[in-house]
Parts: sequence; C-alpha cells; structure tokens
Amino acid sequence: MEYKNLVQVFEQTSTARKDKTCFRFVADGEWTTMTWAQARERIIRIAGGLRKLGIHKGDRVAIIAKTRVEWTLTDLAIMAAGGVTVPIYESNIPEQVEFILSDSGAKIAFVENAYQLKKFDLFEAEPEALKQIILFDLEEGQAAKGDGIYSLDEVEILGSSGGEAVYRHSAESLKLSDEASFVYTSGTTGNPKGAILTHGNFLAEMKGADGVFLFEEHFESLLFLPLAHIFARVVQFFQIYHGFIQCYAESIDKILDNIATVKPHFMGSVPRIFEKIHAKFLLGIESASPGKKKIAAWALAVGRERSRLVLNGKFVPFGLQAKYKIAQMLVFNKLHQKLGGRIQYFISGGAPLGKEVAEFFFACGIVILEGYGLTETTAAVTVNSIGAIKLGCVGKAIPGSEFKIAQDGEILVRGKMVFNGYYKNPEATREVIDEDGWFHTGDIGEFDTEGFLRITDRKKDIIVTAGGKNIAPQNIENIMKTDPFISQFVVHGDKRKFLSALVTLEKSEVEKYAHDHKIPYGDYAELIANEKIFSLIKMRIEERNKNLAKYETIKRFAILKEDFSVESGELTPTLKIKRKVVNQRYANILDGFYQESGSDRD
Repeated sequence: MEYKNLVQVFEQTSTARKDKTCFRFVADGEWTTMTWAQARERIIRIAGGLRKLGIHKGDRVAIIAKTRVEWTLTDLAIMAAGGVTVPIYESNIPEQVEFILSDSGAKIAFVENAYQLKKFDLFEAEPEALKQIILFDLEEGQAAKGDGIYSLDEVEILGSSGGEAVYRHSAESLKLSDEASFVYTSGTTGNPKGAILTHGNFLAEMKGADGVFLFEEHFESLLFLPLAHIFARVVQFFQIYHGFIQCYAESIDKILDNIATVKPHFMGSVPRIFEKIHAKFLLGIESASPGKKKIAAWALAVGRERSRLVLNGKFVPFGLQAKYKIAQMLVFNKLHQKLGGRIQYFISGGAPLGKEVAEFFFACGIVILEGYGLTETTAAVTVNSIGAIKLGCVGKAIPGSEFKIAQDGEILVRGKMVFNGYYKNPEATREVIDEDGWFHTGDIGEFDTEGFLRITDRKKDIIVTAGGKNIAPQNIENIMKTDPFISQFVVHGDKRKFLSALVTLEKSEVEKYAHDHKIPYGDYAELIANEKIFSLIKMRIEERNKNLAKYETIKRFAILKEDFSVESGELTPTLKIKRKVVNQRYANILDGFYQESGSDRD
C-alpha cells in the first residue's frame, strides 16, 4: 500500500492487528500490555482533546518526557490532530527548553511530571505562543487544573466525543509534503536548529529500510533511547509500519534488568552501551583464573576465525563448526543469556561503533547492524543488513538514497528522506543544501568497491597537527575506549605539536582494582590522583598506542575527577562528546600539556 501519511500507517496496522499486543511497559511496578485497538482508542481521544484545545493543521505541539508509552501515543495523536510534533530531550536545561518552545512556536507542551514543569518557572520569558501544558504524571494530591495546565486524563475525557472524526480526517487528508515534526538537532555547538521533517520523509525512511531489517510481527523490541532523537523515533515508526511489539525500558539504569525480562528479538542502541558490555567482558577475563582465562581466549580466537569466513561468504569447515559450538557452550551463551537469549540482532547508530567492539560481538555470535544517518536525513541512509555486513563500515545505501563524495571527502546525500530545511533559518539551510539538492552531511567518508560506506570522522573534528598531519580523533578514541578501565577519552591536538587526551575512568572498576591491589585512598578524587592508578592508565594507553601510527599516538594525558555527562553539558543526549565545550572547560589542562613544566594531572 502506498501511504500518504503516518496516521494512515497506524490506522492500517491497528485495524489489522486489533486485539494483539501493541505495547508492553511498566505501570505501578508491573509489566502490562496495551493492544493495538486500545492504543487506537487512546490516540483518538487525545487527538480529539487537542482539537478542542485549539490544535489544527500545522500547529506545533511539544513533548518533553523520557521514552515511555505516553510519548508514542501523544506523538501519533498530535499528527492525528493535524499538528506537528516538537520533541524536547528530558535532559535539556531550562534555557534550551525555552529556546525550542519559542523558536518552534509550540502552542501546547506535553510535560512528563512536576520536575520537568519546574523548568518552565526558570524561563526568562514565557514563550509567546504557548497556551496550555498537559502533564503525563501528577504527584499525589496535585491538581492539574488552573493556569492552562491539564492532566493527560482530562485531555482524553475532553476528546471522548468528536475525536474519531478528527483522526479520520487527518488519515485521509494529510499529504506526503505536510510537516510531521520539527526535530531540533542536539547542538554540539550553538543553539539547536529545527529540522523540518515531513510525513513523506518518514515514509521514505520506512520504505527504504523495508527488507533491509527483519521485522516479524511476533518480534519484541526494547526501546530505551530518547524519543526526542531521530534514531529512536524512526524505530517507533518502524513499529507502526511492521506491527511488532514495542516494549519500553524503565530507564537506562535498569536496561540490563529489562532486557532479562523482555528478552527482545532486536534492539536499537548507541555504541556506548556496546562499549560498556565489551569492557566488562574483557575485565572479567583479566580477573579470571588462569584456566578460565585460557578458555575465554580460545573461544574468542575460534569465534574470530569463524567470523572471518562467514563475513567473506566462505564455507566454515565442520571442525571449526564443532569448536564454535563448544565455545558457545563454555563462553558465549552466558553473554547471550544476559542479553535475553532471543536477540536476532542489534541496530547501532548515533555515533561510530569501534571496529574492535563490532568484531568482538560478531565473534560471540551477536550481530550488530551498524547504520549511518543524521536528523536531517530522517535517520539511516546507509546500513549493514543481515545478508550484507562489513565490520568497520556503516553499510550500503538504503533504497531511495543517492550519494556523492565531495573533493574534500565530505559525504553528500540526496533522496526523499532528506529534510526540508531548518525552520525559520534559510541561511543555515543554504549552508547544508546546495543548488542541486545535495545535503552536505559534515562527515568525511568513502565507499569501497562493494558499495560499503566507511566514515572517517566529522569534518569539523579533523585534527591538523602543527606538523601538517590530518588525524581523525574518533578512531583513536574508539581504540582507547576498548580498555575496561577507561570510560571516556577525548583527543586534543589541533595546531599542536603532538596529541594529548582527557580521560575519565570507570569508577567501579578502578575502585575494585585499588581494593585488589591494596591501594589505600579516602575518596575517589584521592584514588585517581594516586601514582599507581596513573601508572596503570599510562601503561594501558601505551599498549594501545602500539596499534597507531607514530603521529597518532597519545603523548600526554590527564585523568579527570568526574565523567562527562549530559547534565554537565559535555555530552549530547545521545552521549556524543561536545568537543568545543570540553576544550573550553579544560583549556588550562590542555594548554599545560604543551609547556615544558606542564603536568599530566588535572
């Protein structure tokens, strides 16, 4: 069926699946389910309530909440009322929330709870267009009425009559060219820009990915990524397009517990989660008995040998198949069980996945399909598929996307999934979309002879040393972060004589090391200042330096007292480093590396 809009997609799937499970989520401490028919009824009521509150075609409605079932219901209801969804990260500070609400001209904001609502009290000026706030959660004894504040229940009651007509009209009348969402870029520099995404953009992404991924109706997906990010949002729309079961994680802190309960068939994730699992596995091997360490090393060697043959489309000899089954029983099955035991594949996006990490998981029999895309391309424009995987690459172009590599190596994209420009920002739009319709991604990369794309780095992140060497920092950072003691690693060295780095550590692992090696300390700050800890990290960095060209090696580094975080403004909500913020915040340390008397300590 050729769909015209996302509401029509949901109507088709919900009508076909009716009493089958649509969503699973935790309510009052227990996992519960919602059928497609129940979801449809709630969406209709919310859409009807929004219409009675004054939302018509083209009006913007914001959502500021963590990923949860109400996020999806309200997103679809906004579109069913003819509106345009404006996602806002729950981690955004008040100034950012105020900017997005004002810039988008949102008339209504769905707000998760009282904590998020407090951000509105810190605005310098109330966004002019904002008329009502709708709360998902009310604290005990809290009343929502008054001053334009409603509860979600009240909105549903308001829309209990007339919602069906509103919903059906949108399903029938919305066109591919109609705006569906303004998705604000996470903004590694400056204010975020609102990328205008149409129903046609999202449907082009659905169609392009159709057949690339395997989505069976009985599959269960666990969603924990922020729905304010385009990657998670597209997974949400994959669900209404294919009809599988969407499960909502309670929080990122409970992700492993939720995986054990849900036992997902597939899951979207950012590389940081895979890096942590990989690092924990390696640390377990390091601390194991000599016998177990030998078995694990043997199993990984067998897994890697098998992987090379499988990835090159070659026959796996029967002897190696037998060895691999033993490796599974002794080592790999434990990891599979921790990941639920039903995983068919993971989808990785949002940032580059280190090749060593991808190779580890594939050796263990766990497939990670890495893709590449941006907010402006409605998520993925290239992806590895079950039948075509090349580790270290981000896959082949999905149907409907067209590519060109500029003279300086920048990746250019065209296609129906490419956005319509930035809202109220024609100058920024002209900077990224040229006269021929090519979107300039800002990423450097190349296609190999088989059509696989390899990303080198962000164009603006490329380091040019004082000696004229061009260096991609992300590759070095990914290599260093495979160490189980290292949490974050930021390379510095633009216009400098050599490379240096800022390092944060995995606190629990460092504390365990101190305990095992009888290193006395008072608090964590005192521990990381200990000479033995510094020597440990220096030794591990030098070990990984051996895998780099001489000009890529890290000569100086400092261990920071605290990990980078979204709350501190050093990470984007999808856990990417804001290099400009980090470089400015730690300028004294970085400058000190290049002075004769400079210290390696923070």
